[in-house]
Parts: sequence; structure tokens; C-alpha cells
Amino acid sequence: MNTNKLIKEIQQKYLKLDLPNLRLGDTVNVGVLIQEGKKQRTQSYQGTLIAYHRANRNSTITIRRIFQGVGVERVFLIHSKTVQHIKVLRHAKVRRAKLYYLRKLKGKATRLREIFSKSLNHSILNGIIQRFN
Repeated sequence: MNTNKLIKEIQQKYLKLDLPNLRLGDTVNVGVLIQEGKKQRTQSYQGTLIAYHRANRNSTITIRRIFQGVGVERVFLIHSKTVQHIKVLRHAKVRRAKLYYLRKLKGKATRLREIFSKSLNHSILNGIIQRFN
């Protein structure tokens, strides 16, 4: 068997098929598995999607957030076992392939114009309703 075919078959087994439709400018919440000693917990990392590298098994997303007044960026392998979930909270309208220009901006200048969609609003409302039930 060809080694490339063998590698593709192995990679197909580990691909996540339940990923949301990710676009640049989206505000996303990524659940990351953190291991502390023998215990494991899921920590959420919420920020703006500024870069998306599509490469099958090696696809990555770069999330930027402001933490205590300092911009922090983190790159996540989408199909990694440490990424538990990815939830889209808000869509934004952008006209660039990468949003690296947000690094230079501060305060209100970093805001992106929001796009409202029914499916996104319904999923957020359902999540809120489930919390109170």
C-alpha cells in the first residue's frame, strides 16, 4: 500500500466532523482540555478568530483576546484531542483573509461589525434556556 494512502486513512479516523461553520472575525469559545496532575478539566478560551489555516488534519485557528489589557493570541489545532468544543458566539463582517491588523489597534477600534443570523441566535437562546431548566 502506498504510504500517502495509509497516512490519509489514519488521519481520516481522527478528523472531527461536528465543527461549526467558522469564518474570520467570528467570536468563538474554544473548550480546551487542561490536565493538572491526575485531574482533567475543560477551560474556555473566548476571543476573535483572526486566522484560519485549512490543511485537513493539521488545520489551525488563531484566536485573539484581550486579557488584563494585553492582547493574547493562541493557535489551536482544530482536530486535536485537547480541543473539546468550538462554539461560535457571534459573526462579524470582515474584508480580509487574515485579521492581523487588529494587533495594532486598541480599545473601541478593534470592534468588528456584527452579522445577525437566525440560526446563531436560536442556538444561543437554546443554550440560555437549558441553563435555567
